[in-house]
Amino acid sequence: MLIAGFSLDCERLPGALPIWRATVRSETWAVVARGVASKGGRLVALWGSDRTRGAAGGLVVSAAYAVREGLLWLDLPLAERGAGYPDLAPLFPCAGRMQRAAEDLVGIAADGAADRRPWLAHGAWPAASFPLRRDASAGGADAAREVTDYTFVRVEGDGVHEIPVGPVHAGIIEPGHFRFSVVGEKVLRLEQRLGYKHKGIEQRFTELSPLDGYRLAGRVSGDSTVAYAWAYCMALESVAGCAVPARAVWLRALFLERERIANHLGDLGALGNDAAFAFGLAQFSRLREDWLRLSQEAFGHRLMMDCVVPGGVLADVERALADRLARQCDTIEREVRDLRQVYDEHSGLQDRFMTTGQVPPQLAARLGLTGLAGRASAQAADLRCDQSWAPYDQLAVKMATRTGGDVAARVAVRFDEVFESLRLIRAILLRLGESDGGSEIRGDLRLPAKVALGAGWIEGWRGEVFVALEWDGEHGANRIRRCHCHDPSWQNWPVLEHAVIGNIVPDFPLINKSFNLSYAGHDL
Repeated sequence: MLIAGFSLDCERLPGALPIWRATVRSETWAVVARGVASKGGRLVALWGSDRTRGAAGGLVVSAAYAVREGLLWLDLPLAERGAGYPDLAPLFPCAGRMQRAAEDLVGIAADGAADRRPWLAHGAWPAASFPLRRDASAGGADAAREVTDYTFVRVEGDGVHEIPVGPVHAGIIEPGHFRFSVVGEKVLRLEQRLGYKHKGIEQRFTELSPLDGYRLAGRVSGDSTVAYAWAYCMALESVAGCAVPARAVWLRALFLERERIANHLGDLGALGNDAAFAFGLAQFSRLREDWLRLSQEAFGHRLMMDCVVPGGVLADVERALADRLARQCDTIEREVRDLRQVYDEHSGLQDRFMTTGQVPPQLAARLGLTGLAGRASAQAADLRCDQSWAPYDQLAVKMATRTGGDVAARVAVRFDEVFESLRLIRAILLRLGESDGGSEIRGDLRLPAKVALGAGWIEGWRGEVFVALEWDGEHGANRIRRCHCHDPSWQNWPVLEHAVIGNIVPDFPLINKSFNLSYAGHDL
């Protein structure tokens, strides 16, 4: 099979999106990585697994690439427990932290990697223990090791000093440490240390029934509950070869677009507030609250948690509520257009937004910036357009892009996406109204009595969410062997370190909010 310009022995996984999987050797791993990078492909995720089954199997490093043909999932088995694999960071800088996480959790290391400092290991388990290995001690969590100092990169010179921020922050905010090197107030360098939110979610998946895993997936990152639940269910449906009823697919898209709008409304208000424009926060907060309240009434939860279930959706939308959802779209669009004019014409806001936190397109491409932040830096990638799956293949999604790469561009992309998602919701509701309200919304899902792999790939509001699932149905095991969830924040957190360079320290909260990256989704 010719994928990404290479002849690989690939299997296409069942599912809505073209996802190809192959097992390769070390030389092929490196060659394919170079080829994907040279053709503008992207590294979506990298993770490690322990596939030991008695005397069979062993440790595996996996990578998922976005290529023209879809998604390419490569597995590289490691012959020995201490064996390494070719370092991907020189080709895909975002791989660095993913490789460090894989070493912390599984004990596999990239050969010659420049940075092997612990990433997720903050002393919660013994130094010689790897939580995702099958031989990991069950009492490892109780045997915490002494926490050692983390070696930050130092910047030295006349007038240079450091400002440490976090990991504990004022207010209700997730933990993360930010180490600024500054001259006066100008930032010379920012280095992050994250991983404080590590919750053992990937291990927890292996302890759950596969039909209950969607609930955990939906709690990986609370602002992306629909995207994660859909990606997990897509992976499970891929394993089972389950067909999802058409009406359920349209309802899933409805939930996903409402999730996108809810987050954009919240961000647009918060960005105004970070630029001392409290009026913007008040207005967008009011709109977001109205939006969430109707979600609660229509779907049983403000964030639509647990609405996407294996095989379909939990509940349908009544005709009367569908009409109210459509009318709300009209109201939101009218008010957001008025607010956009206010934002665009407010000189104080534009002075804070324009040229602040700039990521030029070339740098964005080099660092693998993705999602809405990537589209604000001319990275034209959106799964709803590039690999449109049902029902997006019938909706002709218009991608929102900008070239400025600054806070102003990221604000503009959010406004554009709000209007496009409102259009999509109206089209979805129209389609739902044309079909029989009693149509099936959940298909029959039967997991196979064998080892099988599945994957889910969804364009969430922040960017692409990916789930890789390994199922063991042999000899009555009937359990998840491995479930890896990937948030686009893995790609985008390192870019934030570059975006802040040359800006003043007081602008960091504004720049940080314009990316609005996830700690929880990053620290599985």
